[in-house]
Amino acid sequence: MRKIKKNIYTESKYSGVHLAFVATSEGLLLVDCPLRVEDTKEWLSQVSEYGKPRYMALLDAHPDRVLGARAIEIPLIAQDRTLETIREWADTFKGSVHPIGAESDRLKRITSVQRAAPEVVFTDQMVIQLGHVRFEFLHRPGPQPGSSWILLPKEKVAFIGDTVVLDEPPYVGHAHLNRWIDLLDELRGSTMGSYTLVSSQGAPIRREHINAMARFLRKVEHRVAKLLGGKWDEEDLELIAEELLEDFTTPGHRRDQALQRLKVGLVDLSARDG
Repeated sequence: MRKIKKNIYTESKYSGVHLAFVATSEGLLLVDCPLRVEDTKEWLSQVSEYGKPRYMALLDAHPDRVLGARAIEIPLIAQDRTLETIREWADTFKGSVHPIGAESDRLKRITSVQRAAPEVVFTDQMVIQLGHVRFEFLHRPGPQPGSSWILLPKEKVAFIGDTVVLDEPPYVGHAHLNRWIDLLDELRGSTMGSYTLVSSQGAPIRREHINAMARFLRKVEHRVAKLLGGKWDEEDLELIAEELLEDFTTPGHRRDQALQRLKVGLVDLSARDG
């Protein structure tokens, strides 16, 4: 566990997502969830040493950060497009049905998926006050239609989900690339310049990380246009994914999974935009 600022912590030991929580005098707000129910229960037990969990926020509908919330008894918060996406899922999840290079691909069969549907939703923005901490929830579509940020204005901390990732490429199959690039411009602007940025792959996010993310997304945009513009085969897709992976320092043992994530994301994005 890593302390970001006073009463604000992140945890990176669970596969698929970096978690966070903020401790206040009126309890904890948790950001995202481990994938496996047993890990979720362990996480709740661990953070309870800092206070009573009051809410858990889901920053988008990626299954790696959602499915473990089936075990959560506290209110779940998300943007309403995230709720729509989760409601569209079958109540029984099989990771092998459409592998996207996620940790959840390895799940053979889990049930009661709809228990992870959030109870507290917002459309554009929402504020929750817990003790002395003001949490501002903002809809920031780009990585996914229901992606959101959480800003703590007094503490100058922002949880930005997959808007910027570091060591491994994101799944882009649900992305709106132009909006995503606009989000990166927002992060580089004067309003966000004083914030400590916490992504789904940790913190702090620096300006060079934002710039690198923008370059990667522009490459994705060009490669998708190439796929849409003519015939291509599996070898072409493999070469494009290999090229895009060079933008990341992905560990060798995770390379195959990262390549799968890129290839499926490119195909899904091309099929949606075609």
